Amino acid sequence: MVFSVMALPLPPTSGRGQGTISFASTLYLCPILDLLLSEIPPDLEPEIRLGLQEALVNAATHGNQLDTQKTIAVRFRASKDLYWWTICDQGSEPCGQCCCERINHDLPEDSSEGGRGFYILRQIFDRVEWYPHQRELHLGKCIPKLRRRADDPG
Repeated sequence: MVFSVMALPLPPTSGRGQGTISFASTLYLCPILDLLLSEIPPDLEPEIRLGLQEALVNAATHGNQLDTQKTIAVRFRASKDLYWWTICDQGSEPCGQCCCERINHDLPEDSSEGGRGFYILRQIFDRVEWYPHQRELHLGKCIPKLRRRADDPG
């Protein structure tokens, strides 16, 4: 299997980073996660890595059905104390009502077959917003200035 990542830098805003990464649906996410976490303070990396991995696996498996002809795009934006990731898949079917209901609930019933992914995301990120018609998941994390990377001028 051929694997490629396309990174498109965008003009910076407020001296902070932003950009877009687009890649074929895959579960080989380590290099992608490394790129997406490059702006994150080291003490928050494991937690945010888990959340982003969950979101990307969901986009590849549930959204794109692991179709390597379809892509996933991730936009990253950092401003002041808030970091945003927008994950877009190319799924052909709109999200069903049951999927959207899971976003609004806490931990699903023990007998439930799914829904734990949104629970995990809500534990890690401060903002979790799903836009089913655009097939976009927005994840926001507040990172106070005191917790930013030492080399971060923001």
